[in-house]
Amino acid sequence: MIGSPAGRQTPFTLTAMADVLVVDDDNTVASVLVKYLQRAGHTTRQIADGAQALKAVSTQQPDLIVLDLMLPGMDGLEVCRRVRATWPRLAVVMLTALAEPDDRIAGLELGADDYVTKPFSPRELVLRVDSVLRRVAQGSPDAEARTISAGPISVDVADRRATRDGVELALTVREFDLLAYLMTHPGQAFTRQQLMRAVWGWTFGDQSTVTVHVRRLREKVEDDANKPTLIQTVWGIGYRLDIP
Repeated sequence: MIGSPAGRQTPFTLTAMADVLVVDDDNTVASVLVKYLQRAGHTTRQIADGAQALKAVSTQQPDLIVLDLMLPGMDGLEVCRRVRATWPRLAVVMLTALAEPDDRIAGLELGADDYVTKPFSPRELVLRVDSVLRRVAQGSPDAEARTISAGPISVDVADRRATRDGVELALTVREFDLLAYLMTHPGQAFTRQQLMRAVWGWTFGDQSTVTVHVRRLREKVEDDANKPTLIQTVWGIGYRLDIP
């Protein structure tokens, strides 16, 4: 266990190597992560601070960033915010301390696609990374049609593009997957646990992850996120997508 001591990306397949940027100022942790990611077939780069990470992304955009929350100077939350502002589709897996649930939620609200809490197994981290990359490479879960529409929202599954009234939406990997999954099951209510299993591939975990992503998604697809007409809350159960 390891303890505490907007351009469009080029599609890839999991048979090819993905470029993963590891951003962590703990050289011991970062070196172990790099080693395990390379064993899994990925190319890696290692950066120790947030400002240098942004420079690395701007010069050679990776397929995914493993981003530690606690960094010298610019912390991981600010790095994530700036990445999302410029490269909304770039996948981000955040590393957080188990004792900092508020920071973990803040990371998700800023658009992190997944998170791993310290202490963690390097193998778990690689599995989380591969899960996010697989979504990008293979398309959305349970989406059989190429294009799905619900009111003003249209999702192109093959190209992983979503539009509202013809204007492309800047969705993260998990936001796109969540929207596509709900749109392929209109009128069906899902618990947060069911959505976590179907979209994230988790059988357990902090279900507030789903709540945060639903809130972010509503802000992008609804006329008024406080009075949603598409993604409805089903009290005592979870969420449902209604087609107008």
